[in-house]
Amino acid sequence: MAKDAATIGDFSVLPISIPPLPSFPRAVVHYLYVRRNEPKVPTPNDARSLFLTNVPVDSTEPHLRHLIASLVGAGRFESATFEDERHKPTVLENAQPAHAARLLAAHSKKRKRENEEAERAREEAAAQLPCTWTRPLRKSGSTAVVLLADEKSVNQVLKAIAKVHKSKKYPVWGVGENQEAVPPLGSVWLKAHNRLSYPDKDVLQAAVDAFSTLFAKKEQEAAEIAKRLRNEPDEDGFVTVTRGGRNAPASRNEAEEARRKMVEKQEKKREEMSNFYRFQLREKKKEEQAELVKRFDEDRKKIEAMRAKRGKFMPET
Repeated sequence: MAKDAATIGDFSVLPISIPPLPSFPRAVVHYLYVRRNEPKVPTPNDARSLFLTNVPVDSTEPHLRHLIASLVGAGRFESATFEDERHKPTVLENAQPAHAARLLAAHSKKRKRENEEAERAREEAAAQLPCTWTRPLRKSGSTAVVLLADEKSVNQVLKAIAKVHKSKKYPVWGVGENQEAVPPLGSVWLKAHNRLSYPDKDVLQAAVDAFSTLFAKKEQEAAEIAKRLRNEPDEDGFVTVTRGGRNAPASRNEAEEARRKMVEKQEKKREEMSNFYRFQLREKKKEEQAELVKRFDEDRKKIEAMRAKRGKFMPET
């Protein structure tokens, strides 16, 4: 990167000053790269979001809040989502039965009520094991998405970054006066991790019980879907072969009856579509005939005009 470059491609370069630490007693300059958030799949909040890359490894939401406040003042920052938090699978997604995951993904209801989603979120939160780290560390060069109050705030931040290069007064990396919001790193951080790695037995047992309940619930949902699929033939009239168990598959007569109903339904649909297509063909033929008549009249008028013009031609003497 060129020295003091203000932009690189679509990114604005934001130099920040990282204060000295006991382990490294010298201030250094770190470079953040900032641009408007333009994901491949658009979201309603893209206009008021910023995409940051090369965030420091000790980044937290309070750090980014303090950074935005130092550029455009307080009240503009709403939230921050880091790269390792955007696509983090739940504990159940990693451990649920493979056949249950396939059936639920393919045949479960897409839309759920808000209270059902809230209840499922509470169940999954209860099934999580206690966290063993008081504060995460980011991968080197990782990214984050910062959500601001409005689109005007995004423009103000980008303008403030441009002014930083002119004034040479770089924002200081930290959390400001609210130091208690971020747990410390170093030996205190490692000691806390060692302590949290041995949770209370009651807390651990409660998490295991909640996970077992949720796991069994998922299996029950998958079993109900499999039972329903045994009696429903697909578009070709075949009945899905699913894992058995105590619930016996549908009898041959039931399968044949279901297949007959499916065929009747398809025949009725095909007849309706056939009538619809017949109407379309009839209209298309009418349009083609009208176009032919129109072209014939145009050609006839051209020929008459040529004959009239040829009759008035007088050769030179």
